[in-house]
Amino acid sequence: MGLWNKARSLADQAPPERNRYVDFLRALSIMAVVVGHWLVAAPYIGSDGEVVGGHLLGILPWTQWLTWGFQVMPIFFLVGGYSNGVSWASTRAKGGHYSDWFASRIQRLINPVFPVLLVWAAFAFIATQVGMDRETVRMAVFLALIPVWFLAVYLLVTALAPITLKLWEKTGGWSTAILLVGAAFVDWLTFERGVPYVNFLNFLFVWLFIHDLGYSWQRGQLTPGRGLWMFAVMGATLVHMTVFGPYPTAMIGVPGAEFSNSMPPTFALLALGMMQTGLVLALEPWGRKLLDNLSVWTATVLMNGMIMTVYLWHLTAYVLVMVAAWLAGGIGLRVFPGSAEWWWSRPLWFVLWIAALLPLIAVFARHERGSGPADRERPVPRLRLVIGMIAICVGLAMTAAISIASPEGVTGVRLWVVALPFVGAALVGFGPVYRWVKER
Repeated sequence: MGLWNKARSLADQAPPERNRYVDFLRALSIMAVVVGHWLVAAPYIGSDGEVVGGHLLGILPWTQWLTWGFQVMPIFFLVGGYSNGVSWASTRAKGGHYSDWFASRIQRLINPVFPVLLVWAAFAFIATQVGMDRETVRMAVFLALIPVWFLAVYLLVTALAPITLKLWEKTGGWSTAILLVGAAFVDWLTFERGVPYVNFLNFLFVWLFIHDLGYSWQRGQLTPGRGLWMFAVMGATLVHMTVFGPYPTAMIGVPGAEFSNSMPPTFALLALGMMQTGLVLALEPWGRKLLDNLSVWTATVLMNGMIMTVYLWHLTAYVLVMVAAWLAGGIGLRVFPGSAEWWWSRPLWFVLWIAALLPLIAVFARHERGSGPADRERPVPRLRLVIGMIAICVGLAMTAAISIASPEGVTGVRLWVVALPFVGAALVGFGPVYRWVKER
């Protein structure tokens, strides 16, 4: 009850002008990601007694339609645009520095990452030393740390927020259309002209576009009525693009698929983001009324206070439960994914995963409050801030792309990948390395 009472106190202190619906959507989007990850990962023990890393979307193709509801990273970027727009406008009005503003945003996002990196680096090292199969180690570490990919992209989008907001203001919102055209042009170059690697530009075009929609929402250009229209039109467009066009139905990667709508993002994912934006805007009046209920608002505040911890540790909880099941003789893992028995067993597995996640939240949620860099140089020099951000983003991107577990070497850990976020944070002015240097 202590956490609830604290959240209740914070809920009571929220200013009346705060849009509670933004906080609600942030929490809801992360919970949808958690449920989606727990649902699509479907390992089972095959006839040869070996564990098979099954993927529900590959086993049951019809479930690929479910990703239209569970791939809700667009909603996170939408509310990010709304929040960043409000925050930067407030900072600018007070005469604040960009360096301080962005450094605080980096710290809020990255501080919770340090424990999960250290825990899994320690696991990779110990498991390698005791002779565990390196491929098994790599798979476990890779699965647990998949969530960090999005932080690298979100940091870049946030870093550009003052620029994109200024462009949005100067063009009356038409800069958003430029991003849309850019995303479409990148897909044309990729699929029609076969230009290699150009599709990686859509990590910026697609996510910046959806982030810009947050500005439009915050400034009142996107009303519930327009949202309903956007939902209908973009829903029909997305159906046409996937059913009759070249894009896959799934909005996340599917094993064996020719290409993915999310890595890198495609115009189909942008259309999904617009469709989802339209839906949440159409539901905003209902959502705001719902959040007038103090209990619902308190639950929203509570969730937002541990949101990064839940996001970063939910797959660790998943791995812990599945390893325990495997060690217990494969209990529950001999059911083939997608069968009736498999579906009926999902509620029990969800209870187990939640039970494994709760102690992780209890231990690591405190890192969301930051390390309080009161002695940090203010403002952080711009060059140092940029280099620090790049180091963090590269480290997180490599963690998701190639894993921190190394198939070679004595340690079994790619130490340079682990080190980059810590060094980058020190350059920005926070984190364990920064505190260690300051104490010397």
